[in-house]
Amino acid sequence: MYSTHAGYNDSIHGYYLEDLQLGMSASHAKTVTETDVVMFAGLTGDNNPVHCNEVFASQTQFKTRLVHGMFCAGLISCVAGTRLPGPGAVYVDQHLRFKAPVHIGDTVTAVCTIQEINLERRRVTMSTVCTVLDKVVVEGNATFLVSRRSA
Repeated sequence: MYSTHAGYNDSIHGYYLEDLQLGMSASHAKTVTETDVVMFAGLTGDNNPVHCNEVFASQTQFKTRLVHGMFCAGLISCVAGTRLPGPGAVYVDQHLRFKAPVHIGDTVTAVCTIQEINLERRRVTMSTVCTVLDKVVVEGNATFLVSRRSA
């Protein structure tokens, strides 16, 4: 179904502000491949040898290449932009703490959980956590601007 807004497909919109409740949560899991790391480095220009050079990385405290921390942040963006709040939500800010390394072959699960809803400002604050198995690798919080339902 299409709304009255020219060119706007209302059927693809995510949650509206009025639909959200504290504690709602959504997730996305991705097994990180060699191709993912190479493509991420190419897209961002972040060719740090700790991500891209096995010989260099083998001489670090981690002993092997690491997945870019911001790759995990991208998985958080996936949850927010496709699941909760979903299509139409706009990132306002993100705070991240990188707690543990992620390696090629790891399956990273990003989870976003609603912590606060500010109806007046149309802002939703969510906790954001990425895990590998049961280990937290990234944690933080993010704020999103969410549309109200049309009157």
